[in-house]
Amino acid sequence: MWLPSEHEKYGVVLASFRGTGQHGLPLEIGDTVQILEKCEGWYRGFILKNPNVKGIFPSSYIHLKNAHIKNKGQFETVVPEEDPVITEMTSTLREWGTMWKQLYVRNEGDLFHRLWHVMNEVLDLRRQVLVGHLTQDRMRDVKQHITARLDWGNEQLGLDLVPRKEFSMVDPDEISVTELYKLMEQRHRRKEAPTPPTVHHLLVQVKSLVSCSLAEELQVCFSIYDSRDGRPLSERFFVRLNKHGMPKSPERAERQCTLFTDLGSGDLRKDVYIVAHIIRIGRMGAGEKKNVSSVQYRRPFGCAVICIADLLTADSRDDHNLKVYTCNTESEWYQIHDNIIRKTSSRYSLLGSSTGLSISLQLLHGDMEQIRREYMTLFTCGITITRKLGFSDIIMPGEMRNDLYITLEKGEFEKGGKSVARNVEVTIYVLDMDGQIIKGSLWEGSGEPGADSFQSIVLYHNNSPRWAEQVKLPLPVDTFRGSHVRFEFRHCSTKEKGEKKLFGFSFIPLMQEDGRTLPDGTHDLIVHKCEENANLHDCCRYLKLPFSKASSLPGNPQAAKSSKESFCITSYLCSTKLTQNGDMLDLLKWRAHPDRVGDSLSKLMEIDGSEIVKFLQDTLDSLFGILDENPQRFGLKVFDCLVHIINLLQDSKFQHFKPVMDTYIESHFAGALSYRDLIKVLKWYVDRIIDAERQQHIQQVLKATEYIFKYIIQSRRLYALATGGQGEDEFRCCMRELFMSLRFFLSQDGKAASPVTQTQAIFLKNFPAMYCELLKIFTVCEVAGFVRDTLGSLPITSQADCPLEAVKLQCIAKTVESQLYANPESRCILLPVVLHHLQVHLQEQRDLVMCAQVLSSVLSITMRDNTDLSSAEVVSAIVRSLLGVLLVTILEVTNRPQPAGTAMRLQFQDVTGEFVACLLALLRQMTDRHYQQLLEGFASKDELKDFLLQIFTVFRILIRPEMFPKDWTVMRLVTNNVIITTVLYLSDALRKNFLNEGFDYKVWDSYFYLSVIFINQPCLQLESFSPTKRKRIVEKYGDMRVMMGCEIFSMWQNLGQHKLNFIPAMIGPFLEVTLVPQQDLRNVMIPIFHDMMDWEQRRSGNFKQVEAKLIDKLDSLMSEGKGDETYRELFNSILLKKIERETWRESGVSLVATVTRLMERLLDYRDCMKVGEVDGKKIGCTVSLLNFYKTELNKEEMYIRYIHKLYDLHLKAQNYTEAAYTLLLYDELLEWSERPLREFLNYPMQTEWQRKEAMHLSIIQNFDRGKCWENGIILCRELADQYEAYYDYRNLSKMRMMEASLYDKIMGQQRLEPEFFRVGFYGKKFPFFLRNKEFVCRGHDYERLEAFQQRMLNEFPQAITMQHVNQPDDTISQAEAQYLQIYAVSPIAETQDVLARDNVSDNIKSFYKVNHIWRFRYDRPFHKGTKDKENEFKSLWVERTTLTLVQSLPGISRWFEVEKREVMEVSPLENAIEVIENKNLQLRTLITQCQARQMHNINPLTMCLNGVIDAAVNGGLTRYQEAFFVKDYVASHPEDCEKIGRLRELMLEQAHILGYGLAVHEKFVPQDMRPLHKKLVDQFHLMKSSLGIQDCPPYLPFANGSPRTYMGSMVNAVSPDGGRGVMRRGPSTLSYPAANRYSSSSLSSQASNEVSNITGQSESSDEVFNMQPSPSTSSLSSNHSASPNVSSSAPSSTRGSPLSSEMNKHSRESSCLSPRDRPCSAIYSNPLDPTQRILPHPMGDVMLPRSDPSLSAPDKGSPTQTLRSLSPVPIRTSPQKSSVPPFTPSPTECQSGGLVSNSPALSGSYSSGISSLSRCSMSDASGLEAPPPGELALPSMLTASASGGSDELLRRDSKTPPPYSVYERTNPRRLVPLPHGLSVLPGVDPPALPPKPSQIRGTKLDLDPRRAEQVPRPRPLPRKVSQL
Repeated sequence: MWLPSEHEKYGVVLASFRGTGQHGLPLEIGDTVQILEKCEGWYRGFILKNPNVKGIFPSSYIHLKNAHIKNKGQFETVVPEEDPVITEMTSTLREWGTMWKQLYVRNEGDLFHRLWHVMNEVLDLRRQVLVGHLTQDRMRDVKQHITARLDWGNEQLGLDLVPRKEFSMVDPDEISVTELYKLMEQRHRRKEAPTPPTVHHLLVQVKSLVSCSLAEELQVCFSIYDSRDGRPLSERFFVRLNKHGMPKSPERAERQCTLFTDLGSGDLRKDVYIVAHIIRIGRMGAGEKKNVSSVQYRRPFGCAVICIADLLTADSRDDHNLKVYTCNTESEWYQIHDNIIRKTSSRYSLLGSSTGLSISLQLLHGDMEQIRREYMTLFTCGITITRKLGFSDIIMPGEMRNDLYITLEKGEFEKGGKSVARNVEVTIYVLDMDGQIIKGSLWEGSGEPGADSFQSIVLYHNNSPRWAEQVKLPLPVDTFRGSHVRFEFRHCSTKEKGEKKLFGFSFIPLMQEDGRTLPDGTHDLIVHKCEENANLHDCCRYLKLPFSKASSLPGNPQAAKSSKESFCITSYLCSTKLTQNGDMLDLLKWRAHPDRVGDSLSKLMEIDGSEIVKFLQDTLDSLFGILDENPQRFGLKVFDCLVHIINLLQDSKFQHFKPVMDTYIESHFAGALSYRDLIKVLKWYVDRIIDAERQQHIQQVLKATEYIFKYIIQSRRLYALATGGQGEDEFRCCMRELFMSLRFFLSQDGKAASPVTQTQAIFLKNFPAMYCELLKIFTVCEVAGFVRDTLGSLPITSQADCPLEAVKLQCIAKTVESQLYANPESRCILLPVVLHHLQVHLQEQRDLVMCAQVLSSVLSITMRDNTDLSSAEVVSAIVRSLLGVLLVTILEVTNRPQPAGTAMRLQFQDVTGEFVACLLALLRQMTDRHYQQLLEGFASKDELKDFLLQIFTVFRILIRPEMFPKDWTVMRLVTNNVIITTVLYLSDALRKNFLNEGFDYKVWDSYFYLSVIFINQPCLQLESFSPTKRKRIVEKYGDMRVMMGCEIFSMWQNLGQHKLNFIPAMIGPFLEVTLVPQQDLRNVMIPIFHDMMDWEQRRSGNFKQVEAKLIDKLDSLMSEGKGDETYRELFNSILLKKIERETWRESGVSLVATVTRLMERLLDYRDCMKVGEVDGKKIGCTVSLLNFYKTELNKEEMYIRYIHKLYDLHLKAQNYTEAAYTLLLYDELLEWSERPLREFLNYPMQTEWQRKEAMHLSIIQNFDRGKCWENGIILCRELADQYEAYYDYRNLSKMRMMEASLYDKIMGQQRLEPEFFRVGFYGKKFPFFLRNKEFVCRGHDYERLEAFQQRMLNEFPQAITMQHVNQPDDTISQAEAQYLQIYAVSPIAETQDVLARDNVSDNIKSFYKVNHIWRFRYDRPFHKGTKDKENEFKSLWVERTTLTLVQSLPGISRWFEVEKREVMEVSPLENAIEVIENKNLQLRTLITQCQARQMHNINPLTMCLNGVIDAAVNGGLTRYQEAFFVKDYVASHPEDCEKIGRLRELMLEQAHILGYGLAVHEKFVPQDMRPLHKKLVDQFHLMKSSLGIQDCPPYLPFANGSPRTYMGSMVNAVSPDGGRGVMRRGPSTLSYPAANRYSSSSLSSQASNEVSNITGQSESSDEVFNMQPSPSTSSLSSNHSASPNVSSSAPSSTRGSPLSSEMNKHSRESSCLSPRDRPCSAIYSNPLDPTQRILPHPMGDVMLPRSDPSLSAPDKGSPTQTLRSLSPVPIRTSPQKSSVPPFTPSPTECQSGGLVSNSPALSGSYSSGISSLSRCSMSDASGLEAPPPGELALPSMLTASASGGSDELLRRDSKTPPPYSVYERTNPRRLVPLPHGLSVLPGVDPPALPPKPSQIRGTKLDLDPRRAEQVPRPRPLPRKVSQL
């Protein structure tokens, strides 16, 4: 039976549990679980990190831990009972673990590894804490280290700042908000600006002396030297090195390193150095032989220095190799370090380039206790401590020092009868009063033990040596008296014996006879002659001699002194027990000289403070002893001395001696009667303050009042204890009188700078310190009365700049923080005066920082004592006095401009935060009764209104993100909790007082505005937090957004008809609230929109305002990342459900649908605009949204904004043509007017004319960059007309030149023809603007189908490519996936009139072929009926699909949606006609290019001829004859008679063209290809025989001598757009020119003769043979590249089908298709459409498809080595479709008998040409006869084109989207007259090639060349944008 667990509530998983059984809960080792129930060895519960999943698990897998349960019951929370630091570590490490893995994913390697090390370190420290074996100090250090690491990690990961108190996390509910703010601020300041340490220590470790080869021992002496003052700052540290330069005792590491301690911040300067003196221990001369002398001397060797400031930036121990210098003369040894520092290089030299002293240095920071904790290993091994000379900056009371430092300065000695100077060595001894040498009393420095004697260095042959060597004498205090120091001088001989001969001595006593120690300074000692050591044994004999030249003692006959010789030393005493001051000794021994007491007291104030604090207790005993014996005479002086000593302890150097004085007062003070005299003198001073002219001394007295009161109170207690409480009334009376004097003195209202005011300020600073002392005698209420009366006596009015005001608040602050205020009884007495002063200062906005601190303290204390009944009264008093002024203060402070200075800015922020914390603390402590009293306390509604407006405004300020630092989430949550609690109280007042008749819009608007920004603030968006943080917040505060949303809904429902006041103003804010991703909040708030619609419908009859506001606000909000698909569905469902029963249901549903569709597009737009998305998707989405704003919403401003967003996207993607079209949309909205326009987007304030001019120029520039120069010309003309109208000839000239340059570019630069691709997007996973739609896309330059497919898959990586071209069914379109269907399509040109002209340059035609395209075609071959295996062309049909777009390409996008889809079928016969037509056109083009010498290489013509002739001979055309010319087919298809005749005619025409082509080929063929030519001629004869052709038609003479062939006229019977809808003619019109034939031999000879007459012609009026080559714009082109006329836009290997499977499937079916009938065929014009004219196309795709029946089997696949060798001339690869280098193909290498093989290199040059042929129709579709050659029926063409396009024009005009083309601005299909450059010149010679049969068929040839002059030249009309 499952029972609720009582004690087993919390546990840790010991082993993993799979939980495979029923209801089992899987567990991982280390998981923490909360247990709900138990049953026979099993527990039921959940894992704390996933509380939603509950299950059972074995109890043996769980280690139970003690836990504390909160909120027992269903929603109970378990908190483990463990160290809070452990709990925090556990939760933090779990949170870090997840984020740590994300760092690896984001490739943030540095932080990943650093965090890993910190986590391991924290885990190790956690183990140490859990073990519990640490001492208290170590535990404190470990916790401090843990919290520091946790804070570092939280900061690095962007987590919240954790408030802590003594290393433990603080619960915000258990402390006051003001305390919480202080904790947060302290941690924030510590994080941003750590306090710099004031004490530093230097760690030095000696490693070796590099390259030392002296073979003698060395002594290295380190010290810290101040070069500015020229004195050492520290003692010396000695290290001995062996003869190899290594430490002499390497096993004792402590001997090699030292710690220079107690360096102040002022010692870390650039002029402070570490100096190392190196002394050699050995022979006198470095080069002497070893056997000269065995005596060793200390000799100078070298010196090295390093600046200590160089170590400030190093955090770790750094190694240094110091250069060692030596002095040039030994006499400069004493100052060699100074010379090196000052770089006096003439006095020293480098000891050796390879010689260096290797040391390591590290600067440590903090006091010694901290250093001992952090670097414990240093002290465990016994590191040497090198102390600072003298006392440190701060003298500690327990510090015991008694050190005398003696420095050997210099000496003057005589030669002593020698010819050279002496080698003087000084030996030092310390002797006691008995003449005995004190053992171990001389210390050369740290690192060396004390010695009995000290030998100085020896300077060679120097009678005036200067040593600068220092020794330390650490003697006990009792040893100083009677001891002296003796200096013995010896000459060191350099002879073999090496003896040291004594020649004199000096001495000096350590203490004078009066008890004073040897004074600091230089002492010039007398050198006494002495030659025998025996004379020095009895010290009593020479101690009677004078020791200094300043002394005048009589001489001793046993020792003679020399007047010429002298010896100087310097002494410095550092002692805490000995003094060198006689005045101090006189005071301490005042009883011995009572007559000098007055002088001693007077001189005490002149004694150095360090001397006084050394004898503090003795001095105080002396003072109070004098006061007790003679108070009348010395009372005032003793009081002044006491004041001097007390103020001396205020100095930072001696402030640590305050505890010494406190101890003295408590334990050693014995002046029981002193209080009377102290009170008396103090009152005497206070009474004379007002009248005194000089206040300095009185001010010093008042500074010492704290300790004076301590002495008074302690003295009274001692007296009461001794007398049993006698004199109590007298004492109280004296104290009252003293306070009366103080109150009178404080009540004086002086000027700001008056001395009395300053004195008042000084007293107030020290006044709070008296409270504790007074409480020792007086009751709490009595002391509180003293304080209240004293503070109440202060002047009320004062100047703003008076220093007394700030001090007054400081005094109040200390009062509030004192023990006195902590008592509830005294608090009630003191609170009124505290609140009074605070109110005055806040009202005057003075001393706000102190006011905030005082109020913060008051509220904190009230919070701590909230159980007391008096706390409620305190809160009431604070609310009455300060709530209103506090709100005003916050408003003033936050609206005040921030000061410029950093310090002032910090103060500004501090005071803001302090006041905010005070307000929050006060509001949180208010109860229902407090709010009731507050709201009832307003006298009128106006006052209540002002209060509500103020507090709502303040709350809005508190919600600002900049109010607190971003990681103060704890503080923000507390703030929000207080705000929502307060708002719930205030909303009742709002409903009661400001509704119905008393409605006030301003208050309600402020309320709603506050509620909205409250919900939207970032710190409440729980969805953005981690699950752990989210759970923690919800458990503590709940989701405060839902609470506020419910309150908004409730308040809205109470408004009634007043809701109309907030429509439409509150639509935007409420919409922003509903976009918050919280389901409950949305459910509450979305119905408000239905209410708004209902009320607006009642008022206006519609809700246009609601709709407009919703639409306007949605765009801006969703662009900020708000809203999601769930919101769109919820918005739609909730409102539709609400609208169901409304009378205005239809309009409501329409609004909801419109808004929903807008959300769809905005969500798509936001998703597409994310970083990393491709530009194509962004552009498509922007176009969709732009069209929606224009067509459905008619929002012009939003429309224009998205125009410019789209424009920027195009520029970024380098789609310059699309960018120009996009900007043209905005340009069309402008007019040429002077209407002023406001500043908008990036446009300045300007007139409409100026903006339109700038737009035109920008559009022209983009058209130019996009090589769409024709469109730019139209805009140039329009702009030029404007300039001309304004007579702005300068700009007119520039514009005409720009127009001319565009014409030059058209004729001089080649443009690439892009590919076009049809893309279908199927499936629900696509964005709305793409879902289940098909588009046609304009590809990039050089982009083929494969590249385009890959690009689309990159844009949609989740998409699946469909492997067929059939339309998908519903299973695909409704699938939860993405499917892409991609294949190439061919454009159908709209402008046929230009393309039909023979004399128009290909550079011009190339623009009209691929621009302004509305329709595209795709062909798919298939078999209908039974397939004939012998001749498959009989049943091969073509399914032709025509796609019509919503807009023409190019436009504002590279792709547009398909609007209309038409499918038709082309019969096999019609397909055959198209194939042969296209082949004939290709042949004509190649022959024309060869004739005009436009081909740099004849290989394309060779390959084309070879492919056609060889294929025909082997049965190519024969297949067509077998299929369509047999009687059975004619009989069964009588309707195709005309088409059969047309096919026969084309076959004959092809034979004639081939004959002429062979003649041209013979003229230009190279010699090495003659065999191939002969072979082609022979095969041509076979081809004619197979076709039944005996002779070619005769040549007809023309006026220009060019031959023409006469053939019957026949109208084209096949429609390019389909095989069925064809205008048919009767069979009677057919004529078969079979009578006129030539033999094959005569054909060849005749053609050869004719070719010689026409090879020089380069122009012709024939529509096929006059096509000019277009210069290449690609960098890949060269002078020998193939003409663009042999290239096209159709892909090579992909023309047949988008997929290889489709290509294989239709391999044979495609063999009879024309190239244009392939699935990726190029443009094909419809001759039935009057708007389409004859469209010749450049020939160039020499890769003929395998469906061409004219190709022989061998040429389709097998290359021939013979023919490959016949093509030596390289062919340039066209740059239009391939970027690979060109190569030379052989005719036999080209598949299908064409010009190009399967090589990708050739596919770029010729792969598209064949399919391009289908863009041209060979005859007029109107059924009229063609005009004679040389005559162009231009007017009829224009008329037919205009009339035939009327229906199409109406269809285009009915489209709702705006025109996106310069040709669609006014009339999308308006025919544009041709410019002069495109008209046909009269008298142009016809081409030198037989004419097309379709042109001469059925007409008579007019030999009159003047007929050409009858065609009028069309006059070009100016075209403006408005006419396009």
